[in-house]
Parts: sequence; structure tokens; C-alpha cells
Amino acid sequence: MARKPRVHYEGAVYHVIARGNNRASIFETDEEKQKYLELIKDYKERYGFHLYAYAIMDNHIHLLLQVGKSPLAKIIQGIQQRYTQYYNWHQKHRKTTDL
Repeated sequence: MARKPRVHYEGAVYHVIARGNNRASIFETDEEKQKYLELIKDYKERYGFHLYAYAIMDNHIHLLLQVGKSPLAKIIQGIQQRYTQYYNWHQKHRKTTDL
């Protein structure tokens, strides 16, 4: 059964956790962690949320943020989608150059 949609209201504060599939590593280099931080910055400017704290570990992230007019789902979906595209490209590129 699907989860009920989150109720959005301006000013809500959320603790967000995102993990890789099967808790696999999603950050293998400092460069990948830096890219994730850059994406957060881009989306922060785009959607106007406040980031109070974050922790980036090899297999998951924690964010403590306060949303504005844009719903949390839109913010996190955008960050995760862009990072996934970057990660998949980066992994493929790395495997190709390792040959």
C-alpha cells in the first residue's frame, strides 16, 4: 500500500534521509560528495528552502531543512534525480577509463 501524500505547509521543518538501493554506497569519492552539496546549493537557490544541517555518509545522507512555498517532494526528487544521473554517468565513465 502506498504512503499517503505528505501535507505541505510553508515553514515546515523536515529531517530527510536518503539511501542507496539495498543500503549500497552512493558516495565513493569526495568529488561525489561535493557534487551532491553543489546540487543542494542549486536547489536551495531555485526553491528557497533553508538548510539547517546535513550529514553525508558513504551510503546515505541526512538533511534538516525548512521548506518555503515549494513542497519537499519536489525539492528532494530534483536533487536525487540529478545526483543519480551524475552518479550513473560518473560510474560508467570511471569503468571505461579503468580499462
